[in-house]
Amino acid sequence: MVMLPAMRLALPVLLVSAATCGASLAVQPQAGPQWNWPAHMANAKVLRPDTPPDRLRDIMRDFTRTIGVRCSYCHVGQEGQPLSTYDFASDANPHKEVARGMIRMVTRLNRELLPEALRPEQEELQQPLVNCYTCHRGSHHPALAPPEPPAAAAPPSPQPGH
Repeated sequence: MVMLPAMRLALPVLLVSAATCGASLAVQPQAGPQWNWPAHMANAKVLRPDTPPDRLRDIMRDFTRTIGVRCSYCHVGQEGQPLSTYDFASDANPHKEVARGMIRMVTRLNRELLPEALRPEQEELQQPLVNCYTCHRGSHHPALAPPEPPAAAAPPSPQPGH
């Protein structure tokens, strides 16, 4: 069999890739029980209990990104354990009630207070919206002060001979 130069180089790469892929599959840890987002939330007090599973997943993932926390920050469960071991309906974690209060606040801001703040001549403008990231900026402690201004750049050093 005659091999073209490109095939001679590609064959070892494919063999190494296949061996690496096979080895990584062999050492994968056993997955825990499959987690399925519920079709109907138990103990829903702020979010609608019939929030579709895909929408609920997106909402919860948005919380984790915008406030920089994981599921166990608000829900009863141990970090690193499968989601199937969490008790999402429980109110034992006090952060869950704080989160509910924050959701109520953001909802009121967006539905009631921000529309009232727009003057009639601004109706053509898109209404601004507040969300978790508006204050939290990826941290579970909201920013209470603006960030420090960036340090002034040092003046360029003189060029030799000028």
